[in-house]
Amino acid sequence: MKMFIGGKWVDKPQRIPVVYAYNGEVVDTVPKADAQDVETALAAAVRGAKAMAAMPAYQRYAVLKKAADLLEARAEEFARTITMEEGKVIAESRGEVQRAVQTLTLSAEEAKRLYGETVPLDAAPSTSRQFGFTIRVPCGVVLAISPFNFPLNLAMHKVGPALAAGNAVIIKPASDTPLSALKLTEVLLEAGVPPEGIQCITGPGGTVGDALCRDSRVRKITFTGSRDVGEHICKTAGIKKVTMELGSNSPLIVMPDADLEKVAAATAATGYANAGQVCISTQRVLADRKVYADFLNVLKPKVEAITTGDPLDEKVRMGPMVRERDAVRVNEWIKEAAGAGARIVTGGGRQGAVHQPTIVADVKPEMRISRDELFGPAVAVTPVSSIDEAIAVANDTKYGLSAAIFTQNLEWAMRFAREVQSGNLHVNFGPQWRADLMPYGGLKESGFGKEGPRYAVQEMTELKMVVFHL
Repeated sequence: MKMFIGGKWVDKPQRIPVVYAYNGEVVDTVPKADAQDVETALAAAVRGAKAMAAMPAYQRYAVLKKAADLLEARAEEFARTITMEEGKVIAESRGEVQRAVQTLTLSAEEAKRLYGETVPLDAAPSTSRQFGFTIRVPCGVVLAISPFNFPLNLAMHKVGPALAAGNAVIIKPASDTPLSALKLTEVLLEAGVPPEGIQCITGPGGTVGDALCRDSRVRKITFTGSRDVGEHICKTAGIKKVTMELGSNSPLIVMPDADLEKVAAATAATGYANAGQVCISTQRVLADRKVYADFLNVLKPKVEAITTGDPLDEKVRMGPMVRERDAVRVNEWIKEAAGAGARIVTGGGRQGAVHQPTIVADVKPEMRISRDELFGPAVAVTPVSSIDEAIAVANDTKYGLSAAIFTQNLEWAMRFAREVQSGNLHVNFGPQWRADLMPYGGLKESGFGKEGPRYAVQEMTELKMVVFHL
């Protein structure tokens, strides 16, 4: 495919291969942008921002709603594209497309809801003849840097609200998975987004991404990815608005009154989806010692029932990781934990980029598989003795994106909600759950700012205060 910059589809002599992770087959190539391409995209986006800001709210709604309808009509094509470039099983890809349709529809509705408010200035001392109100205006140029693991829906969580708010947007997709974003650009242009209102530029983050981030014409950056890259972007960006959706190592607490069948089913569902490559995937299970052994016994057959293989095969439940080197890294972390006293209950092997769904038991909180972000198909299980210890271990991390607890005890559930340092908290399900309309974001080094179209629109607009002195 070609990239879209300056109102045109552009090719380059240097190309980046897009690889089907299951067998290494090259499914397509995309251009490798250079410094001149970055300048072309930025200059066009500045012009596009003026066009988007002048577009009435209802027209922005109509364009985005039409785009949602066009996307739904091409749902199977998009699903196959996601599977081929990212590796998730086709059923999960179909689910991602439907979520993206909803995210875009929600964004369209938010175009009609850019409210201000009146401010009671006469409540301040020595004021009586002032009348004040606020208005929201677009930031201008929004840079949307999207990750590989949800190449369509997480791009949509950035692009949809940016356009709804009246901004121009530059999409910088992950180099491993650029095809979904390029096809999304096709849909948005067909729906009526001004040609300079959207750019989709492909190339390495270290050159293309850095150049875009540091440029003062970009007024807002929204990024989803690793903690380290997020920190680098913040240092590079300078003075501009930034939303960071970063990493995690999400804990799931299992109290002694939990229904273990439900816990095991939720763990299998939320620990291994997309081969564990989800920032809110269940990575750590902190199980009360009273039910620790029983929980492992119930969980083991559910994990062993997760079939692996070609993600286009309808019967396969887990596909490859996006790159073989990631599967190698996951395997090394598992072996490191086993060498330090942990126990592999099931799994632990890999073939190419396909890593077996794995349970690692008797994990100490200081082990890397517990402390850092694994981002792979393995769940680390640690015994705890009380709600106090469970909360302390859950919080003993630099991350705070999502956490969960299974209990029927209201006091324990409320303590969890109040005391666990996480932006998303789930009672009686795993941490990997998200409705696209909800406010979504992390605490601590999991980032700042919120996604969800209503909340993202707030992040992608500027608040202006107007005072009439009567």
